[in-house]
Amino acid sequence: MKISYQWLKEYVDFSLTPQETAEALTSTGLEVSSLEEIQAIKGGLKGLYVGKVLTCEEHPNSDHLHITTVDLGKEEPQQIVCGAPNVAAGQKVIVADLGCVLYDGDNKFTIKKTRLRGVDSLGMICAEDEIGIGTNHDGIIVLPEDAIVGTPAADYYHLESDWLIDIDITANRADALSHYGVARDMYAWLLQRGYKTSLHRPDCSEFAVDNEELNIDVEIENTQACKRYACLSITNCEVKESPQWLKDKLTTIGLRPINNIVDITNYIMMAYGQPMHCFDADMVTGHKIIVRTQPEGTKFVTLDGVEHELGEHDLSICNAEAPMCIAGIFGGQGSGTYESTKNVVLESAYFHPTWIRKSARRHGLSTDSSFRFERGIDPNGQIYALKQAAILCKKLSGGQVSMQIKDIYPEPLEDFKVNLQFEYCDRLIGKQIGNDTIKNIVQSLGIKIEHEDHDGLQLLVPAYRVDVQRPCDVVEEILRIYGYNNIEIPTILKSSLTVAGDQDKEHQLENIVSEQLVGCGFNEIINNSLTKSSYYNSDSVSSYPWDNTVKLMNPLSADLGVMRQTLLYGGLESLARNINRKRNNLKFFELGNVYKYSAEKENDQSPVKAYSQEHHLGIWITGKRVENSWVHGDEESSFYELKAYVENVFMRLGISKSMLVTTKTKNNIFAYGLTQNSRNGQVLVEFGKLSRCVLHKFDIDNDVFYAEFNWAGLMKAIKKNKVEFTELNKYPSVSRDLALLVDENIEFAQIEEIAHQTEKKLLKQVKLFDVYQGKNLPEGKKSYAVNFTLEDDAQTLTDNKIDSIMKKLIKNLTSKLGAELR
Repeated sequence: MKISYQWLKEYVDFSLTPQETAEALTSTGLEVSSLEEIQAIKGGLKGLYVGKVLTCEEHPNSDHLHITTVDLGKEEPQQIVCGAPNVAAGQKVIVADLGCVLYDGDNKFTIKKTRLRGVDSLGMICAEDEIGIGTNHDGIIVLPEDAIVGTPAADYYHLESDWLIDIDITANRADALSHYGVARDMYAWLLQRGYKTSLHRPDCSEFAVDNEELNIDVEIENTQACKRYACLSITNCEVKESPQWLKDKLTTIGLRPINNIVDITNYIMMAYGQPMHCFDADMVTGHKIIVRTQPEGTKFVTLDGVEHELGEHDLSICNAEAPMCIAGIFGGQGSGTYESTKNVVLESAYFHPTWIRKSARRHGLSTDSSFRFERGIDPNGQIYALKQAAILCKKLSGGQVSMQIKDIYPEPLEDFKVNLQFEYCDRLIGKQIGNDTIKNIVQSLGIKIEHEDHDGLQLLVPAYRVDVQRPCDVVEEILRIYGYNNIEIPTILKSSLTVAGDQDKEHQLENIVSEQLVGCGFNEIINNSLTKSSYYNSDSVSSYPWDNTVKLMNPLSADLGVMRQTLLYGGLESLARNINRKRNNLKFFELGNVYKYSAEKENDQSPVKAYSQEHHLGIWITGKRVENSWVHGDEESSFYELKAYVENVFMRLGISKSMLVTTKTKNNIFAYGLTQNSRNGQVLVEFGKLSRCVLHKFDIDNDVFYAEFNWAGLMKAIKKNKVEFTELNKYPSVSRDLALLVDENIEFAQIEEIAHQTEKKLLKQVKLFDVYQGKNLPEGKKSYAVNFTLEDDAQTLTDNKIDSIMKKLIKNLTSKLGAELR
C-alpha cells in the first residue's frame, strides 16, 4: 500500500519528519518497507537563492552579455555574467549558486565557475524554464521588491517535497488500505505519546440533490454476495482531464490519471478505502441496476478487451438486459466513462469478500478494488464515499446530482461486541499498563465503550475491523499502540515445570522411526492436507468413500477441495513427479494427519463429534531394490521387502507378533496385501501392492508397494509397554521342522497364531521356509514347511518336553486347520 506523506497529513495533524512517520507506523504493525522522496520540481530547487542585482554593466567583448554583481546574502557580492535582455540593477532575481544542479529533461548540469569572453562568472541568474517552475524563456525571473535576499528558492516558492511511504499491509488489516485508515492508526499512536493532534476528514455539508431527472432503480437478487448497494446519478458532466492537484495525488502513489470522473473514484478509494465504479448512464438500459449472478457460460468482455465466461458463482452488476460489470473486480467494455459521456451513475457497494476473491482467482483478474473487497471493507462507509464523490464531480465536471441516493441494505452488519477484562489484558501483555491507558487506546482506535465496571469493558468494535472480534484481538490492538518495545523483560522468570507426557513420548518415537527409515534409504516427504476432490468421488475406491470426506466450505480450487482421508494420494503425486523425471527407484515415508467425517456421529449439541483426525505413517517403495551392483544382480522391490520394513517398525516400537492379528486386507486400493490389527480389533497397519486402477490415475506404470500405519493406534498399543533388561540366555534353543499339508486357502498367519496360542512361554519363533503346490499333491492342497524354535530361560529343554510341545502343536493344527503331516 503506497501512502503519500502530504496526503496523510490532510487527515491527521502531526509534525513528524517522513523518517519519524515511517518509524511510528512500523511500530504500530504497519511495517514500512521503503521511503522515497517525491519532488514536485526535479532537484527541489536546491542551490537556488533570492539575490539582488547591485550593478549591471555591458560586457566589453559582447553586444548582448552583461556583467552584474549580485548580493546573495553572503559577505561579498558575486560577479555573474548574464545574457538576459531584461536584467537590470536593483532587481530581485533567482540565482543558481556555484554547485547547484539544474535539470533539462533527463539531462543535468552543475553550475561551476566559468569564464565568458574573458570575464569570470560565479553563478547563473535564472529564467522560469531553467529551474522548472514555468515555460517562459523570454528573460530572467524578476521578483517583487519585498523578496528577501538570501532566501532559498524552495522556501520562497513554498515548494514542499512529498514522500512515498510503502507499507506492507498484512492480510488482516483491510482497514489500513487507505490514507484515512492509516491516519487512524497514526492518530492513536500520537495520542498515546502525548502529541497534540486531531483526526479529521471533509464533511458532506456541500452535498445536495440538484434535481431528480435521472432516477436509477436498484434490485439485489443475491443478498448473500452483495450485502449493500448504493448509487446516484450525475447529469451534464464534462468528462475531461483532471486538475493538476488530483493528477499529482494519483501519480504520487503510482496511479495513472485517466479522466476527471474515473480519477475521482480512484481518489475516493485511496483516500477512504471504498472502491467505487462509474457507469455511463446511457449504458444503464431501463434505468435499472440488478445485482445478480449469470447463467453458466455467459460471455462478457471486460474493459481491457478480454472475453470471460461468467457463471452462477460470479456476481455481476447488470442493467435491465445484460451485465455491465463483474462486481467489485472489473468493468465491462463500453460501460465506462469516455469524453463523449454526459451522464454517469456512481456505484458504492459492499460485496462479500469470499465471492470477490473466488471470482478474481477464477478469471485471473486482480485490481485495486478486488484487493480491498477480498479483505473486507467498511460496510458503513458507502454513503460517505458516494457523497464525497458527488461533491467532487460537481466541482470538477460541472455536473448535477440528479437523484436521491438509492441505498439498498437489507441486513445491516453490526459492530462486534467484545467483553474485555482488565486482568486478562494485563496477563496477556505481561505488564499492568493501567486501566486508563487501556481505555484511552481503545477509544483512540474508534472502539466504543458500551459499558464499564471495575472488572473490565464492554466494547463495540467498528465493523470495518474484521480482524478484531475477540478479547485477545483487542489486547493486540492495545499492545501495538502502546508499543511492543515498552514491555520490559522481567528480571525474574516464573515457570511451571511439567513432566514429559504422552505427546513428548510420541514425538520421540516419531523421530526414532524416522531415523530408522532414513537409515534404510527412505526420504521423508510432506504433502498438503488439502487435496483433490476427484480422488474420493470416484466409485473405483470404496475404502475411502466420498460421504466420509471432510469438505471445505469455501475451497480455493477443486485441487484443494477436501481434507485427505489417507496419505496414499499425496505420496503417489510425489512418486509420479519423480518418475517423470527419470528417478524410478524410490523409497518415501510421511508422517501426517488424515481426516474423516461420520454423519451418524453428528448431533446438534456437538457438531464437531462427526469429525475425526488421526496421525498416520505412510511408506511407499517402487522400482529396483538393487540396481547396477557388481556383487548382486538387479532385484525388483517386492511385497516381502515392504513387509520387512513394516515388521522392523513394529520391532522398533516394541510390538511383538503375539500382539498382532494378521488377515488378508479388504482395502481395495491393494491388488493384494495384509491387515494387522491389535488384539482388541484396532487396525494398526494395512500394506500390500497397489492396484493398477489406483496407479492409473497418476500414470504410474511401475509396481508400487504401500503401507499405512495408524500411528495413534500404535501409540495406544504400546502405552503400557515396559522396557526391561534380561541377560542373554545361557541355555540352548531347540529347532524343530514340520511339513504340513493344508488347504490352499490357509494362510501362514493362521498357523503362526495357533502355534503361539498352543505354547505361549517356550515357543520363541515360528518361521515359514518353504511353500509347495503342484505335482504329487492333492488338488486344492499346498505344503508349508515350518520351523519352530523353542527355548527355556531357566533350564535346558529335555526331549520329553520338546516332544510334548510338538504333539500339542500337531494336534491343534490338525483339529483347527485340518493339517496333515507329510
